[in-house]
Amino acid sequence: MMNNEVFITCAVTGASDTVGKHPEIPVTPPQIADAAIEAARAGAAIVHCHVRDPETGKGSRDPALYAEVVARIRDSGVDAIINLTAGMGGDVDIGAGEQPREFGADTDLVGPLTRLAHVEDLRPEICTLDCGTLNFGDGRMIYVATPEQLRTGAARIRELGVKPELEVFDTGHLWFVNQLHREGLLDDPPMIQLCLGIPWGAPATTGSMKAMVDGLPRGAVWAGFGIGRLQMPMVAQAALLGGNVRVGLEDNLYLDKGVFASNAQLVERAANLLALMGARVVGPEVARAKLGFARPDA
Repeated sequence: MMNNEVFITCAVTGASDTVGKHPEIPVTPPQIADAAIEAARAGAAIVHCHVRDPETGKGSRDPALYAEVVARIRDSGVDAIINLTAGMGGDVDIGAGEQPREFGADTDLVGPLTRLAHVEDLRPEICTLDCGTLNFGDGRMIYVATPEQLRTGAARIRELGVKPELEVFDTGHLWFVNQLHREGLLDDPPMIQLCLGIPWGAPATTGSMKAMVDGLPRGAVWAGFGIGRLQMPMVAQAALLGGNVRVGLEDNLYLDKGVFASNAQLVERAANLLALMGARVVGPEVARAKLGFARPDA
C-alpha cells in the first residue's frame, strides 16, 4: 500500500571517491553542516552525515569533525533529525593475487565499539548499523560486519538511547536484521534503510525492493534508495511500496544528465515527485512520531 505521508532523508556527502567528480561535494565540517541545513530547509526530515578529512577529502572517523558538524547543525536553529554514520572502520583492502592477507593501504578495520566513538560522545537521535559484510565495488574492497560485531554494536546503540538505522544492502542482511529483532536487540519499531544498486549488493529494481519489503520485521519503519540515475525512480518505488525515501549527494551527483545537483535540489526534486504522486512530505516532528521517539528537548 502506498505511503501517503513520506519523510525524506538526505545523505549529504558519504565517504566514497566523489571529490573531484563534482565541483561542490561537501568536505569540511562547515560545508557538510551547511549542506545538511539547506537540505532540511528544503524538506528533509533527517540528515545523514559522514565526515571527511578536510585536507584530503577522504572519509574519516575523527570524532572532532563529527562534533563540529553536529554543533553547527544544532546551533543553526533548524529542526532536523541528525543521523550519523557508524559504518566507518569496516573497510578491508584485500591483498592482490595470491597474497590476500597483505591488506592494502585503504584498509580501515576497527572493532564495533570503536566505530561508535562519536555516537558515544554526541548522542545523535539516529546512527547507522550496516547489517552485513559486502563486496563493495568492483575491485578488492570489502566491507566487514560480522554477526558478533553487529550484536555488540546493536546492544551498545540501544544502551545509548540512539535509534539504529539498519542499513540493508542485500537479502541476507535483512535476514539478520530479523534475527536481531527476535533476539530483542532492537527496540520497536525497527528502522530499516534498503540500500539498492551498490555493486555488489541488491540491484536497484522493483523486484529487489519488493522482495525486501516482503521480508521486513513486523511493524518496521523503512525507507529505500537507489544510486545514480535510479535515485528518483527508487523514490517513487519506495513510496508506492509503503516506505520513506532517501536522496543526496552520497548516492547521486546529478539533477539531470550532465547537470550537477546540490543536496537541497535533490530533496526538492524528490518532494515534487512525491507531491505529484499524491503523497505529503512530512517533517521531523511527524518522522519522530513514526520512529517512536520525541524531540531530545521535549
